[in-house]
Amino acid sequence: MKIFRHSRRGFAVIVVMVAVTVLSILAGALAVFMKVESQLAQNGNDDEKLLWIGRAGVERACWILAQEPGSPTCLKQIWAGGPGYGPETNSPLAGISLENFPVGDGTVSLHIIEQESKININRADTALLNQILTTMGADAGSISLVSDSIQDWIDADDATRPAGAESDYYQGLTPPYNAKNAPIDDIEELQLIKGVTPEMFKGTPPDPDAPFQHHKLGFGNAPGQAPDYIFGLRDVLTPYSSGKININIADSNVLACIPGMDGEAIQNIMTYRSSAGGYDNSDGVFQNLGPLNAMISNPLGQQQIGRYLDVHGAVYEVHATAQAGTSQREFIAVVLRNGNSVTVVGFHPK
Repeated sequence: MKIFRHSRRGFAVIVVMVAVTVLSILAGALAVFMKVESQLAQNGNDDEKLLWIGRAGVERACWILAQEPGSPTCLKQIWAGGPGYGPETNSPLAGISLENFPVGDGTVSLHIIEQESKININRADTALLNQILTTMGADAGSISLVSDSIQDWIDADDATRPAGAESDYYQGLTPPYNAKNAPIDDIEELQLIKGVTPEMFKGTPPDPDAPFQHHKLGFGNAPGQAPDYIFGLRDVLTPYSSGKININIADSNVLACIPGMDGEAIQNIMTYRSSAGGYDNSDGVFQNLGPLNAMISNPLGQQQIGRYLDVHGAVYEVHATAQAGTSQREFIAVVLRNGNSVTVVGFHPK
């Protein structure tokens, strides 16, 4: 009988221990669940807060652009992070910072990019596309392939250019898809187009720390040598702009892509922009295209001045980085400016 009673007591102890263990596990799981739910709720609250901070940042960018003089536009202006230029130095923009503007209990920082600093991919013709690909260092065999394929992707018909591609080609890929046959909306679309490699899209400048640098003799690459491009297509192309390139904003890579624009002309332009008061007593900003006639000696380049260049912009990409506590998120908007009227035409998180 004693043995039986001891067995029952031992069994009861085991049951109690199992019950305590199970309850402990359940309590721990509940605590973890509540913590996760609380964190999800906090994240949801932060997401909503960051969204409205980001929108407020875009509205602030619109206000800044609306205060700017319409022409010319340049990197010295406050919207571009410059110290101020012309009338804006005595305008409501005086002393304005693009960094850490308070919105509620958060802040927003702005980075504004004028799209006329790049070449509009939807308006680029064969000559311009060929010049871009040649300048970046594309293989001779890739130039017609990529140029024709880009134009086939954008045009509305299904006729294939000699080296291009339409839907019948893309349908043979995995996964299959159709040629867009419409203007490009996002520069990332270029990576869907026949012939455009990730390296060509992003650019692969040589490593300055490499002990031995590869040198090309003409076009192409040596066997086993990865292609290298001094810049990527995304660096010089945009899907939205007025179609002209702002000579006050464009960098040297973009300028080099303009047919007939040689190294001497580019150097003259960059010197003019960076030497306020020292280059023919200029202020470093092109008020019009007149001075370019003396800076560009190549007759072909002179012919392209009115076709490709201007001194102001109309389309801007606004990057608004919202901060609330430890949470941060970047939003991107596209805005159009017509004089003092600024309109938001796109807004999305990065």
